[in-house]
Amino acid sequence: MPRIVTNIIPFWLCTLLLVTASSNILDAQIADYAPESLGRIDVIEQLGEYVPGDIRMVNAEGDTVLLGDYLEGDKPIVLTLAYYECPMLCTMVLNGLSDTADKLAWRPGEEYQILTLSIDPDEDAELAAGKEKVYLEGFKMGVGEEAWRFHVADQAEITRLAEAVGFKYYYDEEADEYAHPAVIILLTREGKVARYLYGLNYPENDLKLGLLEASDGKIGTTIDRLILYCYHYDSQAGSYSIQAANVMRLGGAATVLILGVFISLLWWWDRQHRRKLAPMLNEKRNAK
Repeated sequence: MPRIVTNIIPFWLCTLLLVTASSNILDAQIADYAPESLGRIDVIEQLGEYVPGDIRMVNAEGDTVLLGDYLEGDKPIVLTLAYYECPMLCTMVLNGLSDTADKLAWRPGEEYQILTLSIDPDEDAELAAGKEKVYLEGFKMGVGEEAWRFHVADQAEITRLAEAVGFKYYYDEEADEYAHPAVIILLTREGKVARYLYGLNYPENDLKLGLLEASDGKIGTTIDRLILYCYHYDSQAGSYSIQAANVMRLGGAATVLILGVFISLLWWWDRQHRRKLAPMLNEKRNAK
């Protein structure tokens, strides 16, 4: 066998092993479960449904708060369900959200708020405080402590919220881990489920459009609202995509508006021109 071939084979073998190993690490919380167990990990979308405002949680300071306390403001909410001693997946979800939120012109705590609740009832406020400190300090542009709040709760309250948003997870005793989906949930300021964004990375445009949608256009500029009109959420692709029909409608409206302005300017210019010529025409008529 030629030397070049014998050199390539080990290279591709190593690459394959590396990819396989990375995939196994990434899916460590899911891949080892039997197919019937995987059916217990899911998101049953509850779009348009309201989360219970009386869910009791404990914040990073150890104070008991109600979910409804965060629904009394005028900000949409990005909700995440995770647990703080998660070996990998939760951290990747939170990191993905943090990275995207740090790129947006809209700041958490100002235009919107991020809330996280642990799905592990054995975790305490001290763990929540540690996570909260890490993520608040991770923003390149400073944010206030209200930007991202971390909480714990007892099992009954965790179950109520998980069921309200359709977040299906379970505790695997053998692995001593929680198996759960990778998703963030956008709520309106009234607590209505507005959108789900899936995966470990959240495109800036998707998060921006999702927040704009969840706020009913209350945040952002007029241009942002026009952009939202041109997009729709594609549930198959799991992201926002251009809606050609709305783009054409908007383009048609813009064309009519531009033509209307142009015709109005021509009409105005014609009237002004006639007014200037009127004295000269009158003088010629009087001379005759």
